[in-house]
Amino acid sequence: MIPSTTTAKAQARRLRQDLGATGVPVGHARALELVAHLHGVRDWNTFVALASDAAAPDVPAAGPTAGPGVPVLRVRSAAVAVPFYVSYLGFTLDWEHRFEPGLPLYVQVSRSALVLHLSEHHGDGSGPTVVWVPVVDVHGLQAELRARTDVPLRPGIDLDAPGGPTMEVVDPDGNVLRFAQRVPS
Repeated sequence: MIPSTTTAKAQARRLRQDLGATGVPVGHARALELVAHLHGVRDWNTFVALASDAAAPDVPAAGPTAGPGVPVLRVRSAAVAVPFYVSYLGFTLDWEHRFEPGLPLYVQVSRSALVLHLSEHHGDGSGPTVVWVPVVDVHGLQAELRARTDVPLRPGIDLDAPGGPTMEVVDPDGNVLRFAQRVPS
């Protein structure tokens, strides 16, 4: 049985840490590919398609339906943006793509079911933009972010926001992530 992508990403992180500790550096994208191979799958993209969490209960596995959209956020420097998303917001760097050395970087980061693409490409996104993100516990997320002392942000929560209690976080490029906790009607 193919495990969930969350489990596989955790395996890739452990693999990177263990190999790094022995002096064998492995990038995250390569670690994901190795985990896919470990489970008998050709590559990471195929693994994601086959993963036990690939077909969400509200999205049929086949048919003319669309999956969730993936926002593309324009960033000036992935070297600045990626650490903000990974170290501060708790995302995982899933993969990076560059057509050749010296060209703009395009990356995917994710946290739980939220997937974002960050692009240095001039034509991607007119930025800055706003992404509305539903969360189960906005107060818990706020506490998690406030506990991180390496970034001097202390986001507040707007209890009267139209989508429910909402915390806004602005990335280094001005893109706004609105984490909103839905309130039962």
